[in-house]
Amino acid sequence: MRRIALWLALAALTAAPAGAGEQADAPATASAVFAGGCFWCMEPPFEALDGVVSVTSGYTGGHVANPSYEQVSAGGTGHREAVRVEYDPARVRYEQLLEVFWHNVDPLDAGGQFCDRGPQYGSAIFVADAEQRRLAEASKRALAQAGRFDRGLATEILDTGPFYPAEEYHQDYARKNPLRYRYYRHGCGRDARLEAVWGAAPAH
Repeated sequence: MRRIALWLALAALTAAPAGAGEQADAPATASAVFAGGCFWCMEPPFEALDGVVSVTSGYTGGHVANPSYEQVSAGGTGHREAVRVEYDPARVRYEQLLEVFWHNVDPLDAGGQFCDRGPQYGSAIFVADAEQRRLAEASKRALAQAGRFDRGLATEILDTGPFYPAEEYHQDYARKNPLRYRYYRHGCGRDARLEAVWGAAPAH
């Protein structure tokens, strides 16, 4: 009896609370926010990366709380269409996200992106902390000094602010509406311009 009582006492001392194992094993994630014109087209390249947990289309950088698509696309709220990338830093590095971002935007365009015009479609890297800013600025500087372009890069590096997820019908648009998505992407001239800028067709 004493042996059984001792075993039960030890078991009680060492038992983990329910769910503790799952919490300890859950991978820590980080967030990165990028604006590259139409958010429909920025989701697939990031989703293809191993280590990316989710990609959410939304609006950021503005001064109106909970803006609608109609408000943002009309201009005047200060927001840009953007994507928030949740990722596992143990599997994919922020530098890799930056590389995917650059190769899916036209960094020379100061008036929007591709057929979408206006500041609400301008390209930007929204940084959450000093390390993201350091890496983003280093990547932009390296790109500017690489000799690929004959003028300065228009892509901005901005502090992250509130991010408002877009309406549900915008989420995973490429997957939900593949024909409409391809028609829009081709009609907007996105791939043709990206190939002209980077020399290779991007993944989409």
